[in-house]
Amino acid sequence: MKALPVVCVVVTATALGAMLWTPAGAAGQYGAPRANVPTFSRDVAPILYKNCTSCHRPGEIAPMSLLTYKEARPHARAIRAEIRDGNMPPWHADAPHGTFLNERGLTDAERDVLIRWVSNGAPEGDPKDLPALPIYPEGWAIGQPDVVFEMAEAYAIPAEGVIEYEYFYVPTNFTEARWLKAIEVRPGNRELVHHVLVFYKAKPDAPRGAPVLRLNREQMALPERPPGARPPREDGIPGRLLATYAPGTNPQVFPEGTAVRLEPGGVLELQMHYTANGTPGTDRTKVGMIFAKEPPASEVRVTHFFNTTFTLPAGAAETRVDADVAFVADGIVWGIFPHTHVRGKKWEYVLELPDGTRKTVLSVPRYDFNWQTYYMFREPLRVPAGSKLVSSAWYDNSPGNESNPDPKIDVKWGDQTWEEMQYTGLLFSPVSAPR
Repeated sequence: MKALPVVCVVVTATALGAMLWTPAGAAGQYGAPRANVPTFSRDVAPILYKNCTSCHRPGEIAPMSLLTYKEARPHARAIRAEIRDGNMPPWHADAPHGTFLNERGLTDAERDVLIRWVSNGAPEGDPKDLPALPIYPEGWAIGQPDVVFEMAEAYAIPAEGVIEYEYFYVPTNFTEARWLKAIEVRPGNRELVHHVLVFYKAKPDAPRGAPVLRLNREQMALPERPPGARPPREDGIPGRLLATYAPGTNPQVFPEGTAVRLEPGGVLELQMHYTANGTPGTDRTKVGMIFAKEPPASEVRVTHFFNTTFTLPAGAAETRVDADVAFVADGIVWGIFPHTHVRGKKWEYVLELPDGTRKTVLSVPRYDFNWQTYYMFREPLRVPAGSKLVSSAWYDNSPGNESNPDPKIDVKWGDQTWEEMQYTGLLFSPVSAPR
């Protein structure tokens, strides 16, 4: 996946009311700062433009704009608190810097500048020092798509109340296989769309060479739903996950020389999570695709593995659920997508090699349901035949979990936010993929 050179730093709504005080001896709002004190114009604006304003600007998902000093200064203390607490930038993997292509984060030096700026009164400095405002793409970030799919009609979102996940199906009408190079989700109403997962559902049109993976079908058995429960979508199991949208999520652009093969006759399944905000509205989300001009050197395959057989006991603060997938041939792993709901609190992925060696390849110690992230490796993992990738998710079903809808009930697998999942999306390739 090609990483975009922007990062979204969204200050949480609970911090929006925090106002800045000016310490004794610090610069006033527009006065000259003391020596060695960072200023907005010279030091802070470049950091915000690089890391924050792709989301923190008018018309985007973040709750305030940080493009100008006048807009940023009232939120200075909130910015400092979010940075110190590790909430912003929104990146949850624990790994050395540079491990992932789509990594979001500040350097230690950038973090120090922002904290010292706030702690010294958040001076503006000389407006002549301001860099030019960043230029953001109009319309599609991936460029003009080759094809755009859209929900058949607008969906009405109420002003309040809990909105169950909605699923919309958009036929592609592909008459032949297509090679997907890039895909982007554009919500019709960013204020009401929390996240979108785009799945591709189609029957394989031809064998694609020898299998690379063997799924654990016992773990993935679909549980029976209780009488009167809302019917699951179609077969109840997601298709291949192609793209995600959530605050700060970048479009999917697959690495140079690779692409995803989409079989003919497929249907896009859009899992839509809407959140009411006090004002009714409508949404008509779009999905844009760009195709490779010819078959790639390496085919990226999209799959998933998960565990539906768990029960999270009522009140339990920590329950671990594992799932695994076996490699029956040499493979390359490009990216991993961990997904639980609001009781999920951390993830770990361990690669077990044929010689018994165990290596942690992804650790997400503070999983956040509000940020749906596909972790894309800068150096793809080369996995020998006979290996196993084991995912472990931990859940908090106790009253201490502020996001817990009901700590008094046992929780099982289900589509809805008040149910749970142990689901992993996986992008991989055979070592030698057929064209």
